[in-house]
Amino acid sequence: MFESCKQYWDRKRWRGVAAAAVLLFLLVGIGVGSSPRWTGALAAPLHGDGAAASATSAGMPGSFASLAERLGPTVVNIRVTKMEPAGAFPGPQVPEGPSGEPFRRFFRDLPQRPESFRMQGSGSGVIISSDGYLLTNNHVVAGAQEVTVTLADQQRYQARIVGRDPKTDLAVLKIDARDPLPVASLGDSTQLQVGEWVLAIGNPFGLSHSVTAGIVSAKGRVLGAGPYDDFIQTDASINPGNSGGPLFNMQGEMVGINTAIIAHGQGIGFAIPISLAKPLIPQLVSTGEVSRGYLGVSIQTLTPDLARALKVKEQQGALVGNVVAGSPAEQAGIKRGDVILAFNEKSVKNARDLPAMVAETPVGQRATVTVWRDGTTQQVPISVGKLPSEQAMGEEAGPAARGQWGVRLQDVTPQLARQHGLTIEHGALIVGVQPGSPAERADLQRGDIILEVNRQAVHSAKEVREALGQVEQDASAVLLVQRDQSSLFVPLAR
Repeated sequence: MFESCKQYWDRKRWRGVAAAAVLLFLLVGIGVGSSPRWTGALAAPLHGDGAAASATSAGMPGSFASLAERLGPTVVNIRVTKMEPAGAFPGPQVPEGPSGEPFRRFFRDLPQRPESFRMQGSGSGVIISSDGYLLTNNHVVAGAQEVTVTLADQQRYQARIVGRDPKTDLAVLKIDARDPLPVASLGDSTQLQVGEWVLAIGNPFGLSHSVTAGIVSAKGRVLGAGPYDDFIQTDASINPGNSGGPLFNMQGEMVGINTAIIAHGQGIGFAIPISLAKPLIPQLVSTGEVSRGYLGVSIQTLTPDLARALKVKEQQGALVGNVVAGSPAEQAGIKRGDVILAFNEKSVKNARDLPAMVAETPVGQRATVTVWRDGTTQQVPISVGKLPSEQAMGEEAGPAARGQWGVRLQDVTPQLARQHGLTIEHGALIVGVQPGSPAERADLQRGDIILEVNRQAVHSAKEVREALGQVEQDASAVLLVQRDQSSLFVPLAR
């Protein structure tokens, strides 16, 4: 019994000595690790020649204060006013006959509901020239009746919309500033690297000149926003109101225009690469729109199964699913089932590559399309056309209809009906709905087929446009629409 106690205390004593020795060793280790003499030697196995260590130190700023102070004056607050229709509401149910007269008299005496009301929104922008040109998102200013710009020093100006490009969600504004303005330097987003620090400045939730920082999370993100998706993903906090504001690198160069967030996500924002925007700005300033090259083909990505079926040697290229009648592609002899492998000797890896290549080609320029057809490679010369605008593709009816309904249409043909599995072979197929337009407010959807306008049967997109063109400015239209296997009436009001 006593021997056991002695052994117990001996063990305790030796444990104490060992603990003291370990503590001394740790203290010595901390001292050695803290010594400048040892830092390089300990870091060498982790960083090789030491270059990565200095890069890490340089890429991790202790403060963003100087950048924020220098770049803040180039960022502006944008407030817009839009007139939105009040919408059509069913009238009150009044009893028939004499018993309903008191109710009818009551509703007649009520104030009349306004046909439209004012809506306000806000966003951000960035100064790109000292004489007052600003860059922002198209969705910030689309449909605006008034645009007010507030500078960092609280000066306010009325702005005019110089040009818009819905396909890339870009817009250029102009203010007549009293003095030369500070200008953001446009960088090169192609040199941006994943993991690089970036700074976002904007007006989230109406809070002016808020600064957030983070890193580039990814590049080349495709969100389904359009054919030219190529977003920078960042974890720098971006919120509603940041739209149109700049994303800067650590050299103070603008590398992106903050544009989108994922509603159910946290810490994820997206910016348009500045290298995509730079070549478009001169066109927006000079003509108000962007002219893009056009072939006139519907394409899809070549899957492994399709590649085997078509006996394509490599799984790359864009498969032609349809050729638009009268388009440059049809005139050049491109056929459905061709696989486009290259455009002007630039390899087409997938269906996403081709639209950007064609879009940046000057209208009227001769190009060479390399296609795989019937087991052989062929060179097809083609004259690049001009991509039709949204209005030209869907709203050519006339002044009364132009740009007011926000719907793109295509004739339903027997061929198109078979291609999409449609049960009817006439009417107008909705192939696009403009955000914020009367068509979107009426809940019209891509794939809907318009069969009637104001109880009159229509058999083509042209007939729909002509019918909508006859609708009075303050009147509404009633559409009969086929959706899936059922039909429904849809009120359409400006």
